[in-house]
Amino acid sequence: MDYVKLGSTGLDVSPICLGCMTYGDPARGNHAWSLPEDQSRPFFERAVEAGINFFDTADAYSDGSSEEITGRALKKLIPREDLVLATKVFNPMRPGRPNGRGLSRKAILTGIDASLTRLGMDHVDLYQIHRWDYGTPIEETMEALHDVVKSGKARYIGASSMYAWQFQKAQNIALTNGWTPFVTMQDHYNLLAREEEREMLPYCLDSGVGVIPWSPLARGKLTRAWDSETSRSETDEFGKTLYADTDREIVQAVLDVAQARGAAPASVALAWVMRHPAVSSPIVGASKPHHLDDALAAIDLELTDDEVATLEASYTPRDNSGFQ
Repeated sequence: MDYVKLGSTGLDVSPICLGCMTYGDPARGNHAWSLPEDQSRPFFERAVEAGINFFDTADAYSDGSSEEITGRALKKLIPREDLVLATKVFNPMRPGRPNGRGLSRKAILTGIDASLTRLGMDHVDLYQIHRWDYGTPIEETMEALHDVVKSGKARYIGASSMYAWQFQKAQNIALTNGWTPFVTMQDHYNLLAREEEREMLPYCLDSGVGVIPWSPLARGKLTRAWDSETSRSETDEFGKTLYADTDREIVQAVLDVAQARGAAPASVALAWVMRHPAVSSPIVGASKPHHLDDALAAIDLELTDDEVATLEASYTPRDNSGFQ
């Protein structure tokens, strides 16, 4: 495994990050398709065996059980000093109760302690805000995140889907006040969602922020025939809001290029994401053994200019998707 720097930091990460939303108690939260602990363990084992050292989860995934399963699995498989572990804060953890969500100082400081307890660790490597909080001053959020880093509970901080002007505002406030800035942007970027190429990706590339896209395979849409369904796609209400039937031509282009190359469609679609110079490490979920193999194969897959043109030809501008 050849490791890459996470943006302009000195941190070495695998060029593939294993997304851990797939692993959690299916009876907790709203991810009925998640894999319980015994079924999750082989994916962590395969990832570590292949050299993956970067793992991403969140407090809200399966009501905290993703963090619990991820923490228990990784502690047995990889030394803590070699592990790069990311989690997130923002979404409701105590629905209907005051201060049970968001990015207030109270929510962040409560959230990091709760995450560390579930993970069974004394720090995370990357602590991310899951979305923009319109109900909290960004100054309050950035100072609280700075304090999390200075307390030793996180090594770096990152952000997720938001408008580029919001991200730049947060960065400017941090730098003006001498607080810790974000080093990563986890945004929605794939062949069916390219609007981040307008502002966010150029900004991240110019400022040295590492991009770690979520859903680089479009919730699996880019890995199979358009009309095929999975148990997850049938119940994934959020995922149903992200893509439209007009995207079927792009999916077919992926299938055609993959067939001509003798590669898996997932490898082709992921190789396309990875070729963008702003991207450090796409976050890939895996619920079947071949999912990890296809992702790893993408690392060494170089697309030709003609193949890229074929993959991009049918894309039409659309609204940003995945925002709060």
